[in-house]
Amino acid sequence: MSSVTLALLQHAAVGDPEANLAHALALATRAAKEGARIICTQELFRSRYFCQSEDHAKFALAEAIPGPSTRAFQQLARKHRVVVIASLFEKRAPGLYHNTAVVIDADGTLLGRYRKMHIPDDPLYYEKFYFTPGDTGFRAWTTRYGRIGVLICWDQWYPEAARLTALQGAQILFYPTAIGWHPREKKRLGAHQHAAWETIQRSHAVANGCYVAAANRIGRERLAGGPGIEFWGQSFVAGTSGEVLAKAGVDEEKVLLATVDLAAVDATRTHWPFLRDRRIDAYGDLTKRFRD
Repeated sequence: MSSVTLALLQHAAVGDPEANLAHALALATRAAKEGARIICTQELFRSRYFCQSEDHAKFALAEAIPGPSTRAFQQLARKHRVVVIASLFEKRAPGLYHNTAVVIDADGTLLGRYRKMHIPDDPLYYEKFYFTPGDTGFRAWTTRYGRIGVLICWDQWYPEAARLTALQGAQILFYPTAIGWHPREKKRLGAHQHAAWETIQRSHAVANGCYVAAANRIGRERLAGGPGIEFWGQSFVAGTSGEVLAKAGVDEEKVLLATVDLAAVDATRTHWPFLRDRRIDAYGDLTKRFRD
């Protein structure tokens, strides 16, 4: 069967990592019981978004992979026969940390991990302090329910990342995400910022003839003594022509379900043959920072 139901877990985070893990597992269990076959968490679901400040104490939130969160989701995947994408703060070695997503197949096998490649450094998003840039490259995995690729948050703005993942045969691109408004900017820029975020990802679906699924968090988190970040939720699944198939609200906890037909990937790529007509002989300058 080419149809598969996806689930994106959208929720707020609290200060207790164990409580966040338990809540994510409960939502994933609910998703499985409602028919989901591939389940994706939001970015760094085990904690509040700690990158709002540079604080060495926050490195204690990291865990090894495999580790307790990986094992918990492997057990869930095995029990409910679901594929899981879980976003974690990985402690690779002393002094070496990554923003990582693990991919677990429906028999509980840890298929692999993707380490976030593009690391932002913006006000309240001080990720370069915490995360070493990924060294896994862009990857796709064949799971029981289809071939999937995983990218993480800031990666979602880069067409190169989506393309290179799609070129490995990914039928669905998953984006665990933690993005929101600076409250002081929301009135003036908020609508434009959110529209740009959704539009760029829908464009990846169009350009690559694949599905895109972005799971974002909700709630206002103040961790740096300032106004904090108001996460805008609105997790969504886009079809192979960029159409929005399912979308959550701004501030609602949601197990967002969408059933997709993987046969549409082949049909779309045949009728819109962007991969066929790419001029790979002419793209060498993409490996340069800028052409002066």
